[in-house]
Amino acid sequence: MNFAQVAAEWLRFIRGKRSQRGFSKRLGYSSNIAYRWESGVCFPTAAETFALVDRSEARSRQALEAFFGSPRVALPLPLATRGGVAQLLAEVRGKTSLVELARRSGYSRFSIARWLSGASEPRLPEFLGMLEACSFRCLDFLSHFVALERLPSLAEQWHALQAARKAAYDVPWSHAVLRALELTDYTRLGKHRSGWLARRLGISREEEERCLETLAAARQIRRSGGIWVADHTQTIDTRADPARGRKLKAEWLKVALSRLESGVSGVFGYNLMAISRADLARLRERHIAYFRDMQSLVADSAPSECVVLFNADLFALDALSLEPAP
Repeated sequence: MNFAQVAAEWLRFIRGKRSQRGFSKRLGYSSNIAYRWESGVCFPTAAETFALVDRSEARSRQALEAFFGSPRVALPLPLATRGGVAQLLAEVRGKTSLVELARRSGYSRFSIARWLSGASEPRLPEFLGMLEACSFRCLDFLSHFVALERLPSLAEQWHALQAARKAAYDVPWSHAVLRALELTDYTRLGKHRSGWLARRLGISREEEERCLETLAAARQIRRSGGIWVADHTQTIDTRADPARGRKLKAEWLKVALSRLESGVSGVFGYNLMAISRADLARLRERHIAYFRDMQSLVADSAPSECVVLFNADLFALDALSLEPAP
């Protein structure tokens, strides 16, 4: 992703039908700053950009809730401030180390540390690069602020991501097949063998074929040297449609149940406890932090030797009884 180009296109979208000079004057600049932004000569900070986008703080908060899939994230400071941008980056960063963030983004650890602390402000392309390095979900974030079909450099990627998301909803096993194609054992086959993926994942050959057809139609895989290969790696966020997201989670819970009942080796556990609501909130935060650590480990894991399903549940059993009656 060319973050400078994306930033320029987003700023062009924000300007709308107004002339560059007219827009620059409206912002209080004597020079044609809009031209300089859109031609990539210089860029506003992320906070300045959100100030342009957001006429009301409520819109940014709604966008954040949609991005995180929950109203639990409430940044104390508005996004149109240096501190608000720093808090957002810290939230999506989790516990990913500065070394890892520097490796992913290409920015120096010194610069990243200053952005995360609010000591300095990232320019818009730097903010977008950091967002991608922290979460791998820059496209999803931007989609809550701008119609990505209107940004030429992202339109095709966004279409591909939407197709991949639909594949995950409609054919859940397609995601597992996609991961299986990355296995070292498969890449060493030299030639695709019908049924190999089915045996490896414990699914039917018909399901294997359906998954491959779905992935190929979504342009997530292609033939190369006789085998299927992943065309590109994407982080698929399924929280955009809460109802379908819940159904998808239920499908994978059913898979875990079937493997548990068949005696598959793995970690299957549960615990029942009575705790305070404050401690339940703390458990949720620790659960999220653990999940982020796991994502960082998975991103750097090599070689690919097995496909793993991770399920986790944390909720109050008596939550339904505490909700107000309809």
